[in-house]
This record gives sequence, C-alpha cells and structure tokens, in this order.
Amino acid sequence: MSATKQGGANFVVIAALFANLGIALAKFVAAAITGSSAMLTEGFHSVVDSFNQLLLLYGQHRGRRPPDEAHPFGYGRELYFWSFVVAILIFGVGAGVSIYEGWVHILEPEPL
Repeated sequence: MSATKQGGANFVVIAALFANLGIALAKFVAAAITGSSAMLTEGFHSVVDSFNQLLLLYGQHRGRRPPDEAHPFGYGRELYFWSFVVAILIFGVGAGVSIYEGWVHILEPEPL
C-alpha cells in the first residue's frame, strides 16, 4: 500500500473514531436528560465502535512494519487479523450481553 493510501486509510479511521466519540457523548447526554435506557445503550454501542476503530488503527500500525527474516513479505496482512478480532469482539460481546439480558429477564420478568 502506498504512503498516500495509508494516510487516507488512517484519516478515515481516525475521523470515524472522533465522530463515534462525539456521537457517544451526545447519546450519553440525551440519556442523562431523558432517562432513556435505549439511549444509554446506544451510547455504549458508540463507545464499543470507537474501541473497534482503535484496534483497526493498531492493526494498520503493526501491518506497516518492514519485512524481516521471519516475515520476508512484510506484515501487511496483520490488519486482517485485527479486523477478525474486531468482528469476534462485536459478535462475542453482543451475544454475551444478549444472553445476560435474557437471563435477567427470565429471573425477574417485568409486568406487561
């Protein structure tokens, strides 16, 4: 990947990171004002998205390392590993929260 494309990829991920942090802040403020649990959940969703973008930036950084004896073609494909970690975290944490919420609602059902 050329230096120009790398800078463009970094810019996009960094811009998305700051946008998600701003959106998270707005959602947390809205949740505090309205008391909406849905808005609070959405705020945490935006924070998780921001964490995912940090992992992608880390993967881009590690992927730019020059070739060495152990990796004669370089480390460019390491970004795919970190993208995979992000996907696993999204599905794993989402599934864990869903299971937890389901269990809590089974133990303490809310009246209709």
